[in-house]
Parts: sequence; C-alpha cells; structure tokens
Amino acid sequence: MSDSFEMRPIARIRSDFGSKFGVPRQSGLVDALEAAVVFEEPYRNPDALRGLEGFSHIWLIWAFHQSQRPEWSPTVRPPRLGGNQRVGVFASRSPFRPNPIGLSSVRLDHIAYTDALGPVLHVRGADLVDGTPILDIKPYLPYVATGYAFSEAAGGFASEPARPTLEVEIPPALLDQLPPDRREALRDVLALDPRPRYQQDPDRVYGFLFAGQEVRFTVDGDRLQVVDIK
Repeated sequence: MSDSFEMRPIARIRSDFGSKFGVPRQSGLVDALEAAVVFEEPYRNPDALRGLEGFSHIWLIWAFHQSQRPEWSPTVRPPRLGGNQRVGVFASRSPFRPNPIGLSSVRLDHIAYTDALGPVLHVRGADLVDGTPILDIKPYLPYVATGYAFSEAAGGFASEPARPTLEVEIPPALLDQLPPDRREALRDVLALDPRPRYQQDPDRVYGFLFAGQEVRFTVDGDRLQVVDIK
C-alpha cells in the first residue's frame, strides 16, 4: 500500500474575494456572503448530488492553493491570539500544514442545474478565495452517531466566537459603486476587522479585492472608514 496518493479538484469556488486579505477567518461568520461551487469535468453529473438538496449545510474540503510551502512548522501564530503566541499547527486552522487541506461548513442555499456548467451549488458563508480547488463535498449532519450534538465541546483558545468589532462607515457615493446585493456582505466582512491583529496604525490604508473592486479603508479605534472603492 502506497504512503502517498494524488488528489484532484472536483470543483472550484467562485467567490467575491480576489485575494486572501479580507476573507473571514472562518466559515459561517458572514451569512450574506454568496459563493458558487462549480464542478470540473467529469464531475458535472447530477446523479452525484442526488439527495443533497435535503441538507441545509454542507462541508467543503479544499486545498490552500495560495499558501503551499515546501516545508512545514510544528508551531504557528494564530490571528485569534494576536499573532504573538505560538500553538501547535494541529491545534490551529493555519494554512501552513503538512498537507494543505482546509475544511469549511457552509449553508447550501440552492442547487442550480445549468446547460453550460452542469449542477452548481450556491452557498452562503464561505471563507474561500475565488478559484479555490474543492477536493470533496460532504453533507453536514446536525448530530453525531449517538443522536446528540456535542453540547459540552470545549473550544480551547478559540472558545469565544468571532464577533463584529468595528463600526463601518462607507460614503454613499462609494457604496453605490458596488452591486446592491453585495453591500451587506461587504459591511459584515469589514465589521469583523480583516486586519492582522498586530497592526493598529490609524494612518495605514488597507485594501483588498471584493466583488471585482478594490476596497480601501482605514481603522481608528473601533471605527472603520472606507476611503475608496475602485
């Protein structure tokens, strides 16, 4: 039996994020974020999805295609701890792993059956960069084998869920440059503070790609001001 094997993408995500900066640090934080899972050939077979429409959420197993390194480190600096404290890589969601695999739970909004692309999964709450290769899809079960959820599960250093921390101000003239169905999602993403935790310079201008636009902003205290969208 071989100790190595190949995996090939079965699909790719289509999302509003053109780069890693700005992407929520975990899935499900921004329900307004819409994305689509577009299957590769030869996986555009509706029979492979038979029964999936009965599940409200699914697991996406994917590859960190923009974060691969030839070597790995046994410890990493999680953003949740401000980038100042190291924990074991297997106690984190860091992309810099021996095998660069990610796991995200997303809400399955609906399945569209198209002539050009076959079945397309429309999902909400994804934390993935546009073009991320999807390795597998599994239904999310709201219970474990015993029939009960893990209500007593401990979350370690990430016990407290991430919550919006910033008041977001976007001038109407700039907001008008985004499609109406993307504005709520952008506000929610910005409210979660996409900056690295160790950067607190109020004069620094940050930027990231969202819905085909470059969004630039500053943060002073708990107030985030969008200064440009182009």
